[in-house]
Amino acid sequence: MNTADTLLGRTPVVILAGGLGTRLRPVLTDLPKGLAPVGDEPFLQVQIEMLRGQGAREFVLCVGHLAGHIRDHLGDGTKWAVRIRYSADGERRLGTGGALKRAERYFTPRAVALNGDTYLAVSFERLLEHHLRARGDAGAMATLSLARAPDAGRYGTVLLDAGGQYVTGFREKEAATDGARRWLNAGAYVIERDLLDLMEPDAPASLECDVLPRVLAAGHRIAAFRCAGPFYDIGTPADLARFTDHYKDVRNGRSQPADGG
Repeated sequence: MNTADTLLGRTPVVILAGGLGTRLRPVLTDLPKGLAPVGDEPFLQVQIEMLRGQGAREFVLCVGHLAGHIRDHLGDGTKWAVRIRYSADGERRLGTGGALKRAERYFTPRAVALNGDTYLAVSFERLLEHHLRARGDAGAMATLSLARAPDAGRYGTVLLDAGGQYVTGFREKEAATDGARRWLNAGAYVIERDLLDLMEPDAPASLECDVLPRVLAAGHRIAAFRCAGPFYDIGTPADLARFTDHYKDVRNGRSQPADGG
């Protein structure tokens, strides 16, 4: 199938790549978090190659800290036969929500949005299909991908309605006492431009802590896309090492991406 005939091929992918990477400093030295090494490739390149393999062709990188390094490495995407454009924070850090608001001109009228430090092995075409159904059924302004967490102590969790189809709230990080596996925000979204219309321009905001709870409080719907995994973040040197081992298995054909929904 021609890439232009797929939802993912027609939808921009916006990657939030402005993180400081403070906890990764022992292995990053003077590099931004998105260029954390995964074997001989930087993490952002791994994300872009994974998405390109599924059909994505349009990328927007929301950059801030040490943005020049990211531009120097990835350029305009020609090397991977994709187009990469950049949206910069400017004089102050805007957070994940503020960075998406600044990049709203690229939403057509929606975009896949990814945290630049998480990796979710899932079909993004299916994520988009799920979102469009929820958009048609309930006017959903966004869809969140969810992964299982063994406890909530590190990530915080997402609360769902009785049918498990829509997000009802967010629970702060806390230690689990019942041994249950919780749903966590896996850092991959589909976001409509009308959600961004609810935000003030150039105002720092966290997508997870400020924007999405405000959307729910205003009575809007956010759909849930539950995934079987695997889900990784690269927030610490140990996390990066675990993902690097997993990615070696993927490259060697010993591990396959999981689907979701």
